[in-house]
Amino acid sequence: MINKRIILNILGLSIFIEGLFMLFPILVSLIYQENDLKTNVFAFLITTVTGFLLWMSTRVPENEIGKRDAYLIVPTVWIMFSLFGALPLYLGGYVHGYTNAFFETMSGFTTTGASVIANVEALPHGVLFWRSLTHLLGGIGILIMFIAILPFLGVGGSQLFQVESVGFTVNKLRPRVRATARALWIIYLSLVFAETIFLILGKMPVFDALCHSFGTIATGGFSTKNNSIAAYSPYIQYVIIIFMILAGTNFTLHMQMARGEWKAPFRNPEFRLYLIFLVTAGLFITALIIIFHDDKPSSAFRDAFFQTTSILTCTGFSTVDYMKWSHQLWFFIFLLMFIGGSSGSTAGGIKVARYLLFFKNMRLQFQRLLHPKAVFSLKIGDLTVTNELMSRTFAFFVAYMFTFAIGTLILHFNGLDTASAMGAVATTMGGIGPGLGSVGPASTYAAVPLFGKWVLSALMLLGRLELFAIMILFSRVFWSNK
Repeated sequence: MINKRIILNILGLSIFIEGLFMLFPILVSLIYQENDLKTNVFAFLITTVTGFLLWMSTRVPENEIGKRDAYLIVPTVWIMFSLFGALPLYLGGYVHGYTNAFFETMSGFTTTGASVIANVEALPHGVLFWRSLTHLLGGIGILIMFIAILPFLGVGGSQLFQVESVGFTVNKLRPRVRATARALWIIYLSLVFAETIFLILGKMPVFDALCHSFGTIATGGFSTKNNSIAAYSPYIQYVIIIFMILAGTNFTLHMQMARGEWKAPFRNPEFRLYLIFLVTAGLFITALIIIFHDDKPSSAFRDAFFQTTSILTCTGFSTVDYMKWSHQLWFFIFLLMFIGGSSGSTAGGIKVARYLLFFKNMRLQFQRLLHPKAVFSLKIGDLTVTNELMSRTFAFFVAYMFTFAIGTLILHFNGLDTASAMGAVATTMGGIGPGLGSVGPASTYAAVPLFGKWVLSALMLLGRLELFAIMILFSRVFWSNK
């Protein structure tokens, strides 16, 4: 049975916590003395007061979260974060209408990086900081942020952790949920700090360095510059490439390396395939740029690897407008949008682990054809792949492609040309940001009709929570009392 009171209680707590994070853009507004201070203060007051009242009015002695409660809480928290997170943009009139503000904020929290704002350099620093902070909060998972807090409040967080971490992963996380959440946040913030230092060493302003580090480690993609990373030096571009690769790596491998297990990534089959995808695609695109566009090898290599890494890790930063490249390159970039980063990372997409599973299963079927009487088992690292896991992975692929097809049709009938519709759906589901056609890296989503923006916002959430955590809510069995 669904416990409505505990659901409302957790929602109130989450909104209150979001409001507290709005103190940071207020501080930035005070530092820069710009006209967004009043807007940020209003947004802070509305969010914290609403969250606090809802939290306090629904407190109960028994705060045990059930499985069904968790499945309702997880997507609702993301939606509520976006509804209230849109206030700084909407109240200050920095975007046209609430739909655009919600789209921008959902894009931030889901670390998609798709934007409706053409001139981000015109935004005041407080709003820019909040925009980038949504990446930081959404990257490791909004719920992971306060799962470590819930036990202190008498609320169990394990069910939320399981729903938030619904995707297939090769590495097992530590059994203690609170300790795992805390370790993940330490590693996450350590990477943000390290990248910020390296960017400052490359003469990037401190404010820009912080915002771009938030976007990189969260694999988000919001920039403080209209030209994204093209506005900065080759050194800065290479620094961001390296940290995008780290952000797209399974965070359990970071945890193992922090314990001194330096060889752990290279013993991990998913990480090896992840590097193979990156290197192969990067070299292939480099060759095509040189062949079709006669670029210098050094710039072709840098642009190719930056865009490849940005798309595979679902970050969405750009150094060039790849829509000016040849059609062959467009098609290859479109295919890259369906890969994604490693499982257990901040990257979105289908994930490398699922491709690894399919490749392993394909090889197993060949072995069974050659040796029909032999008994084979499918293993990936230390994980034994069961028939249930294989079926779930296949179902995910089918659901992902079906959702992509339906989303493309809806966007196409809503006024987008076929290439733009396909690109917009692929990139929002994958959490990438820039798409193809009219929503390419040099464009924004401002021209997408209002209904299309709500559809794309829903696709961002579907992709971020890996489909099933949302789809289960529309099944009859979920609402039955059995």
